[in-house]
Amino acid sequence: MKEIATLAGGCFWCLEAVYDEVAGVESVESGYMGGTVERPDYHSVCSGLTGHAEVVQVTFDNEVISYRDILEIFFAIHDPTTLNRQGNDVGTQYRSAIFVHSAEQEVIARGLIQELTDARAFDDPIVTEVTKASRFWIAEDYHQEYFARNPHQPYCMFVVNPKVAKFRAKFAARRRT
Repeated sequence: MKEIATLAGGCFWCLEAVYDEVAGVESVESGYMGGTVERPDYHSVCSGLTGHAEVVQVTFDNEVISYRDILEIFFAIHDPTTLNRQGNDVGTQYRSAIFVHSAEQEVIARGLIQELTDARAFDDPIVTEVTKASRFWIAEDYHQEYFARNPHQPYCMFVVNPKVAKFRAKFAARRRT
């Protein structure tokens, strides 16, 4: 059965590149969510004034991969302890957030955050926000499949590629064959 996960964890290119390789994921679209401006674009979101986060909307088959598994990958490939930042990407548009589409997703997300906190999985407190999903605005065409089309671009080589490599090493059994 198809389900949607909407996640923000820094630049959407990183998340998209990882989830494109996950078995059970049917599609990944980069876009924007969580802001107040109608029809945001990359320039306006990067200003930090729209309230939107860069997100990926992941459509997956929950009979192949669970929502919890999707979130476990999410927490492994970004730093959920830095407020409004991932590495050198700084601003509310790069915040760590899970936009839930149902009460069940909210329970799973909050439960996993509590488990990770109790296990002291990270040195610092998790700051990932869990928020009800709002309207998803798809990003411009040139952002879709960015890493796949631009693997030698410096940002892709030095920021996206290490996250993809981390996913491949840690979640080899979850990779699409």
